[in-house]
Amino acid sequence: MGGAGATALHAGCETHMKTIISVSNLTKHYGSFEAVKGISFEVKEGEIFGLLGPNGAGKSTTLEIMETLRAKTSGKVVIDGFDLDQQPHEIKKVIGVQLQTSGFYPGLNLRELIEMFGGLYNQRVDPLELLQLVNLQDKAKAKYKELSGGQKQRFSIATTLINKPRIVFLDEPTTGLDPQARRNLWELVKRIRSEGTTVIITTHYMDEAEVLCDRVAIMDAGKIIAIDSPDALIDHLVASGFERPKEMKKANLEDVFIHLTGHALRED
Repeated sequence: MGGAGATALHAGCETHMKTIISVSNLTKHYGSFEAVKGISFEVKEGEIFGLLGPNGAGKSTTLEIMETLRAKTSGKVVIDGFDLDQQPHEIKKVIGVQLQTSGFYPGLNLRELIEMFGGLYNQRVDPLELLQLVNLQDKAKAKYKELSGGQKQRFSIATTLINKPRIVFLDEPTTGLDPQARRNLWELVKRIRSEGTTVIITTHYMDEAEVLCDRVAIMDAGKIIAIDSPDALIDHLVASGFERPKEMKKANLEDVFIHLTGHALRED
């Protein structure tokens, strides 16, 4: 089960899938520096779409523009039928964005935080139901600062779901997590997509993108240099004559680690 499975799930109906995000000739300048250089791409409804690239490639800037958090220099962005220039407030109603740590008031427990954010979104929300979705129901009375790294990331993702968004943006959600917590988060992302939510994710982990993403856009120096399903990109590379210097085994060290220690989360 991996990128191939995710791609196969949608391959048969991809031509019938609605475009939910359209980005055309997007640019972002900081003075004379061009962080994003006229990129264009589309995201289909219900897919997990990855933005990949080294540091400084422009992927986080692109994400923040789509999230309405950063102004673009030029280009056109349409999200769920809403034009970023004309209807940014409508876009905010249909997207879920991970909050930064500073957004979690230290004096409130998880249940109270969800209730507070529900009020900000003017949404009725069942905190325990949402916490159960991310496997944190037993931490309802805990403060955010008392959580482990994996728990903090799962709670952060829970906050993106409070306003019942059609699109969720996740910026490097598994950075710094141990293998069990990382794979647990993969399952959570798949579960969110299975409910019909479109997921846009940035990551530095290529195995993560291969497992989760239906399609990926690879960025470098502000440009998109490739866009396709992980399987298609790999097949294209192999067809070009590329060979690994060492034959790959059918498992890697992380698989060994998970097999020996189990998939269960070990919270600190």
